[in-house]
Amino acid sequence: MSKKIKVAIVGTGFIGPAHLEALRRIPNIEVTALVEVNQQVADAKADELGIPSAYTFENMLKDDSIEVVHICTPNFLHFPQTKACLLAGKHVICEKPLANTIAEAEELVSLAAEKGLVNAVHFNLRYYPMVRQMKVMREKGELGEVYSVMGSYLQDWLFFNTDYNWRLEPDQSGGSRAVADIGSHLLDMTEYVTGLKITAVMADFSTVHKTRLKPLKAIETFSGKALDPSDYKEYPVTSEDYATVLLRFDNGNTGSITVSQVNAGRKNRLNIEISGSKANFEFNAEKPNELWIGKRDGLNQVLMKDPALVDEGARSLVSFPGGHQEGFPDTSKQLFKEVYAAVREGKMPEKASFPTFADGLRELIIGEAIVESNEKEAWVKI
Repeated sequence: MSKKIKVAIVGTGFIGPAHLEALRRIPNIEVTALVEVNQQVADAKADELGIPSAYTFENMLKDDSIEVVHICTPNFLHFPQTKACLLAGKHVICEKPLANTIAEAEELVSLAAEKGLVNAVHFNLRYYPMVRQMKVMREKGELGEVYSVMGSYLQDWLFFNTDYNWRLEPDQSGGSRAVADIGSHLLDMTEYVTGLKITAVMADFSTVHKTRLKPLKAIETFSGKALDPSDYKEYPVTSEDYATVLLRFDNGNTGSITVSQVNAGRKNRLNIEISGSKANFEFNAEKPNELWIGKRDGLNQVLMKDPALVDEGARSLVSFPGGHQEGFPDTSKQLFKEVYAAVREGKMPEKASFPTFADGLRELIIGEAIVESNEKEAWVKI
């Protein structure tokens, strides 16, 4: 029997428990430790989530039984915590963004390589089976030359001026919000599926709520809890609620993405449409078990997620038969399956199938160019 890999999760907001739930669905992985800001919070959360040990970050680093650490904290902590874990000889899976600056991300990429440790960034949305299916079909030549990409990622969780979260505070989340938070997933997916590199960007940002009402008591991401007017104070917002970005690719063609966190009724709608010389692919994360395939001179098709119908290269991401829906929680499970296969080997594969720190660095480079473009109102080369 395979030995159990012992894991710690750092942070218990929205995404930490999502990592926990996915890890519990993979054999021989045991989340033995939970890390929070202080011992009291760690004890309470560990008890609530059924995790045996509760630690502060420094004490977790001293536990030699923990081989892998999942960093699920606010953005500003990603770099120092990831670096500390690598220096302690632990493999790391970090939430995006990998760091707040390019220089920090470069340091983590080189440190992970120097230490020979497995490293991954949680770009889980490329793990919908139909996203892998698009990539495989493109690699087989079924898309043809990529003519254009049109992507959008729309949410409504910051629709009201009373909606609030740490992501609105630049000292915790960095200079960009909608682009860094959800746009990074869409940009990662664009390069992953098309095989193209983005070479230049032209961006335009909009802050719809220039002032928000910050709650005086804590509320969790996506919780939708209501507070009274006396529970708020005014807070000036500097990051974008909405952004449109024009893209140029290394094949000479163009595309665009739009991201918004203020589109009523759009809960988590990532949509990508890739137009090629042979076909058109469209995927929508709110209907994740379908892939639309468009033709100029034949019947359009909807391919349903089914292990008997998808290409062999996408089949490993399908756990259930056709008609049995798989969604957001399954993406993390499928990503972690590939990462932990590398952990069992004790080293990074020569060509990783999963998103690595290098992919995290790539998204920071693109993201920084997008911020610069918005500030300069000009095209910026990558």
